[in-house]
Amino acid sequence: MSNYQIIEEKNSRALREFLSQEGQILLPFLDLLERTEMALDEVVEMAGRATIEAILTLSAQQVAGAKHQGKKGSEIRWHGRQGGVVGLSEREVRVSRPRLRHKGKRKGGEVEIPAYEAMRNSERLSQRMWEILMLGLSTRKYKDVLPEMAETVGVSKSEVSRHFVEASGEVLEKLMERRFDEVDIPIVYLDGVVFGEYHAVAAIGVDSEGCKHVLGLREGASENKVVAKALLEDLVERGVDPGRRRLFVIDGSKALRQAIDAVFGSGNPVQRCRKHKERNVVGYLPKELKEQVLSTMRAAWQLPAEKGKARLEKLAQWLEDEYPSGAASLREGLEEMFTINELKLPTSLRRCLGSTNVIESCFSGTRSRTRRVTRWRDGSMVLRWAASALVATEKNFRRIMGYPSMPILNAKLAEMSESDDLVVQGKVS
Repeated sequence: MSNYQIIEEKNSRALREFLSQEGQILLPFLDLLERTEMALDEVVEMAGRATIEAILTLSAQQVAGAKHQGKKGSEIRWHGRQGGVVGLSEREVRVSRPRLRHKGKRKGGEVEIPAYEAMRNSERLSQRMWEILMLGLSTRKYKDVLPEMAETVGVSKSEVSRHFVEASGEVLEKLMERRFDEVDIPIVYLDGVVFGEYHAVAAIGVDSEGCKHVLGLREGASENKVVAKALLEDLVERGVDPGRRRLFVIDGSKALRQAIDAVFGSGNPVQRCRKHKERNVVGYLPKELKEQVLSTMRAAWQLPAEKGKARLEKLAQWLEDEYPSGAASLREGLEEMFTINELKLPTSLRRCLGSTNVIESCFSGTRSRTRRVTRWRDGSMVLRWAASALVATEKNFRRIMGYPSMPILNAKLAEMSESDDLVVQGKVS
């Protein structure tokens, strides 16, 4: 048990014992409850505000002395009361606080009350707003979660949004400053997500223990060469070693493929997402053929690389006359559809490496957390929301399926490194 918890429990116990012995303090609240004029939560609200105001008064007394009992000529005087706001974990509360001023016009000016200045820290409120919005709450409906906030302190939708902008901006900044110098990452997933008219590209890494990490984020489409390269170059700057051979799993974007070669070298194995390929191919076909073609494709994924490619080439030949676009889509990038088969990895590991489902599941969490956003103003807003949603989803990350077989993948990558030079941006490493 932490020191904080021990102190908290002692303080709570002391307060409980004091209130039990000095029961008359609570008699007005008890009377209100028994006459059902107020609900329990309203009584707690009133008691809490009264307690805060009492603490502020005690803090003022420590600065200026007891009211009307200060020494003659004291430099600090009581000057009535004024309204104020203090931040709690999930709301702000409007209170009446003492006002202190320096004596005389020459030194005139407000004197801070230490307890009030401490309570004004809005960091916890911003964090709580961020957590609530990440649960999918619209700023228009915050009153459903923050009970009586509007009545208690008059917090507007714009105020909630301001708190979220601050908190999400900090999340984005921390995400983009993460270092990976000490993390061995043999697998990198790359995929894009759409927010209204805006796009973002994200990178998720898997370490040698099978644990997932959000690596980075860039605003822009995965088909944009500049965006794709900038994302990967940023990873290198933050410690992802370009000389380490690794497996990349991508959605099929040519820009991503070219960026991988440019930044990490042309010798890295790349696996194209089979789920994307299936969707692309059947998109050209009539309804009555879709199930048959899908079954054939999924059966081919399980075969040894050469046999699987031969099976899909026969399927493409069968489709070619009536559905040439479907056949062309099937043949496009066929070699990289079987990279994990070429590596002869265990089936348990291939199941999660054959598609970008790992990163797609992150985006699923992102979409659920941003589904109430109806207007994306700019790329900055997209990055803040995407970063916040990815980091929130990251808390629920589990190790990838088949992670006990990660040593096999590492051994295969090491074999490739020994048998072939890795060319990075025109240099041999």
